[in-house]
Amino acid sequence: MGQHEDIKRIGLLTSGGDCAGLNAALRAVVHRADSYGWEVVGIPRATQGLMARPPEYVEFDVSSTHGLLRAGGTVLGTTNQGNPFAFPLPDGSTCDRSQEIIDGYHLLGLDALIGIGGDGSMAILRRLAQQGGLNLVGIPKTIDNDLGCTERSIGFDTAVNIATEALDRLHFTAASHSRVMILEVMGRDAGHIALNAGIAGGADIVLIPEISYSIDNICQTIKGLKRNFATIIVAEAVCTEAGEKIVQTNRLGQSRLGGIGEHLADQITEKIGAETRVTVLGHVQRGGTPSPLDRVLATTFGVEAVDLIAAGKYDHMVSWQNRQVVHVPIAEAIAEYQAVSPGDALVKTARGMGICLGDTACHEVHVPIHPDATVLASA
Repeated sequence: MGQHEDIKRIGLLTSGGDCAGLNAALRAVVHRADSYGWEVVGIPRATQGLMARPPEYVEFDVSSTHGLLRAGGTVLGTTNQGNPFAFPLPDGSTCDRSQEIIDGYHLLGLDALIGIGGDGSMAILRRLAQQGGLNLVGIPKTIDNDLGCTERSIGFDTAVNIATEALDRLHFTAASHSRVMILEVMGRDAGHIALNAGIAGGADIVLIPEISYSIDNICQTIKGLKRNFATIIVAEAVCTEAGEKIVQTNRLGQSRLGGIGEHLADQITEKIGAETRVTVLGHVQRGGTPSPLDRVLATTFGVEAVDLIAAGKYDHMVSWQNRQVVHVPIAEAIAEYQAVSPGDALVKTARGMGICLGDTACHEVHVPIHPDATVLASA
């Protein structure tokens, strides 16, 4: 008798920001669970569906997953607001609604729960699981690709593809009008999207929050190009030279990252007189049809998540490492986010291609020393 003999009904929810590939993961969970003879129910609006009374749910079977592989967003809906441990009330106060979620899990008769989310969602779900004794397995998704212990998360590849296509299009209009074109992309804490798309799209300058920059270095790079146009890609979390994050605040007082592109454009125009234009991709990076790689990754993660439940391996997250799907403790995955390291292979690649990262190294010549340099010299 295996661990899976006690499992009959599993739940699944998507939490945090949406991205491409979430529905593909749901489809994989349903197909793999069907092979075990289990029921799968989706929880609408993440943990808020479990707060509702009666709890909200959608029953899935293999026939109902037709078309989900290529569908963007999440058919279950999601939310990145309303921490259940400090849930906001209309009067401005907060209350702890965690027990309502735990009770909702039991009211639905769930034997296990699969949570698809980023570091914030994983931390909340794990805390709920520990408090209520819930059987939790995690699947990583974040277009920022900054979740620890996994080389890839669902949604990242599609976001990079969209940003790369935008750079490709901006290249031609930049050349046509002799302009500096700035593309501002998402990246709340990490610059993976900007760095990957910058290399793939042939940007002249890539700015990420992990590497400080100076306007003078940027302007010197633009002036040094042997053509009359330039393309720049910048992550939304990049600060000003003074170290201040730029945020946009709406009339309700809600603040979001955004505006570094316009700030840079003003600085560049003021210093060297270059005609500069800014494109902000925003949520375009989250939407649309998932890339083939995101479909494969999401499917692989979905199958493995169900197999972890079958093995009774809870409090773990599926992960992609060294071309293998593995699993790691959720606590390790959320312990620290995976930022771009100055020594990363792609940072070296960018520098090797002459891409300016905004620092003084933009104008240094890096000649690697061959390990057999002394032998070659004497040969």
